[in-house]
Amino acid sequence: MNILVTGGAGFIGSNFIYHILGKYPEYRVVCLDKLTYAGNLSTLKKALDNKNFRFVRMDICDREGVYKLFEEERPDTVVNFAAESHVDRSILDPSIFLQTNIIGTATLMDACLRFGIKRFHQVSTDEVYGDLPIDRPDLLFTEETPLHTSSPYSSSKAAADLLALAYFRTYNLPVTISRCSNNYGPYHFPEKLIPLMIVNALADKPLPVYGKGENVRDWLYVEDHCKAIDLILHKGRVGEVYNIGGHNERKNIDIVKTVCRLLGKPESLITYVTDRKGHDMRYAIDPTKISSELGWLPETNFESGIEKTVEWYLNNRDWWENIISGEYAEYYDKMYGKKL
Repeated sequence: MNILVTGGAGFIGSNFIYHILGKYPEYRVVCLDKLTYAGNLSTLKKALDNKNFRFVRMDICDREGVYKLFEEERPDTVVNFAAESHVDRSILDPSIFLQTNIIGTATLMDACLRFGIKRFHQVSTDEVYGDLPIDRPDLLFTEETPLHTSSPYSSSKAAADLLALAYFRTYNLPVTISRCSNNYGPYHFPEKLIPLMIVNALADKPLPVYGKGENVRDWLYVEDHCKAIDLILHKGRVGEVYNIGGHNERKNIDIVKTVCRLLGKPESLITYVTDRKGHDMRYAIDPTKISSELGWLPETNFESGIEKTVEWYLNNRDWWENIISGEYAEYYDKMYGKKL
């Protein structure tokens, strides 16, 4: 298989690249990434030494560049992780989310049609379903749950999903879509909840929690997510949506207290801040479809997953300290500018 992975220098995309290169040494993987603020080429440092891996710095909205890359590499599979993904940033400036998440996805699918790929997989989010009430633990998101978005970010992802399904119906593009719950694990950019709490706690800085911290999220260890996408690519039915959830619902405040406990830090560091606009209360995914059709189940419970995550951040301080200092943004030109 010749796989083009877009957004592969980000959190989930980089973990997926390492999963594929490790499990399928005969596969070729090409990573396309614009290296915006959340894209970090140093994350792919080990992959760059692999003869079956190539990195290309490019915007998925660059139609001419994308077509040229397809012509050169002739991928048979495209996995689209590339997206603006931070809700707070989407509230401040929706326009870049619309451009990357909708126009960029369309550009990739147009290239797929022109060059006849065998599968286009769109990586989406459970946020397209909106939220669920806290007092109804029996309610879960299924693939049939109506889309009901709350933020410019989730709206842009829902639009991309609908566009992908339209390309399947109108042009017979072999599309699959996965909608995942909140991921956590290695290489998570430290603006998101878990890595932010780890990094701030290590520095004895305040741990900002929205509102009262009662919002509930279903947490999915990133390796389990990568295995699910792997199964969808090899065994999933085209034209289908698959929900990927971790069966690990936790209140945000409980997540923060767990990080404090694992790091031996006082809960007095917790600081409650004004709640996010339009903040969804609860996400919870029902992964019955992918489990019954493809045999996937999450392998990592939250207790072991969060311990592994905290340990990774303790053992990889250089990675996130460079991000905090801003030095990671210079990594491409400093280390690979002449090579790539």
